[in-house]
Amino acid sequence: MLAKDFRVSVTTILGLVLAASSVMAQKKYDVGASDTEIKIGNLAPYSGPASAYAVVGKTAAAYYKKINDEGGINGRKINFISLDDGYSPPKSVEMTRRLIEQDQVLFIAGSVGTAPISATYKYAAGKGVPHLFAASAATKFQDPKNPLIIGWAPSYYTEGSIYAKHILQNTPDAKVAVLYQNDDYGKEFLQGFENVLGAKAKTMIVAKSSYEVTDTTLDSQIVQLQGSGANVFVNIATPKFAAMAIRKVYDIGWKPLHYMSSPATSIPGVLIPAGLEKATGIISTQFFKDPMDSKWKDDKAMKEWRAFMAKYYPDGDVKDDRIIYGYGLAKTVVEALKQCGDNLTRENLMKQATNLRDFQLDVLIPGIKINTSPTDYAPIKQMQMMRFDGKEWVLFGGLVTK
Repeated sequence: MLAKDFRVSVTTILGLVLAASSVMAQKKYDVGASDTEIKIGNLAPYSGPASAYAVVGKTAAAYYKKINDEGGINGRKINFISLDDGYSPPKSVEMTRRLIEQDQVLFIAGSVGTAPISATYKYAAGKGVPHLFAASAATKFQDPKNPLIIGWAPSYYTEGSIYAKHILQNTPDAKVAVLYQNDDYGKEFLQGFENVLGAKAKTMIVAKSSYEVTDTTLDSQIVQLQGSGANVFVNIATPKFAAMAIRKVYDIGWKPLHYMSSPATSIPGVLIPAGLEKATGIISTQFFKDPMDSKWKDDKAMKEWRAFMAKYYPDGDVKDDRIIYGYGLAKTVVEALKQCGDNLTRENLMKQATNLRDFQLDVLIPGIKINTSPTDYAPIKQMQMMRFDGKEWVLFGGLVTK
């Protein structure tokens, strides 16, 4: 009996050793990952002309703190290193080098801004470092030909296309004036708008004017656009400049049908500084639930978000829709990490980020799901139109795309 028991024990021990070895063999790490930690890098404009978007980085930091308090991802805590680049491309390059070479992050996630990301993503890709769910809707960040970066929000081209379709359907005789930021963001948005108008763009668009992010006023641009006789105004701006444009349009007595790009729809960040009465009637688009929209008052996901805000980001403004953007983006990063399991290599990160299947992110407008594939780097493709009624944004129509 003793010999038999000994053989059973040896067999059991060998089995346990082999099982443990198998588990250990399944764990794969690149720089920035270990049994206890996942290092994520990020750039956000905590200062500078686009500092309104700093809340995206702050929200991500708060959400990852929540995940860590709940035990992390597969037992690993997130070390989120978010640096201020001031929305300045040269500084973005400097900070990205620091994240990769000094901080040795596993990957970058949710960095903010088309111009800063444009200046850095090729360098990061050259070092083999992925950028997951960039906080820019530029189409080039949704192109599998750039295999180490993937976007998140519907593209600027898509949104520009949506406005053009709406104008053609509802104001076919429109005389359109366009204000746009003179960078990839503004130009791509305008391209989508003009391409859908097609041959009519030459006659419908009666004036265009651009601005630089270093400008201190938009007065001359708005006066020029009003002078064109336009009865439709397409405002392709970031928050600070969108607020300037809203105020000036109202103050000079111009009353066009006003379309404004979704990056500038924050009520506390844009519309209140501009003046709510001055913003009444503006049309825009959205793809996530607006915290100021009364229809989501009893929504389960929004109740959970408000509880998150109270505990993890009490200084944040619960009326600011950009916080919902940052929250949803961080949730998508966590979903991709969960799918990675114990294979925390950069190659597998991109594999999982580009293999999201009907991911139902609870803060998106119902009906919108996240889907990606190795040939589809555009996670969110639909939006819904909305109009500001003086107090809140009111959704109308169904889901739309380009």
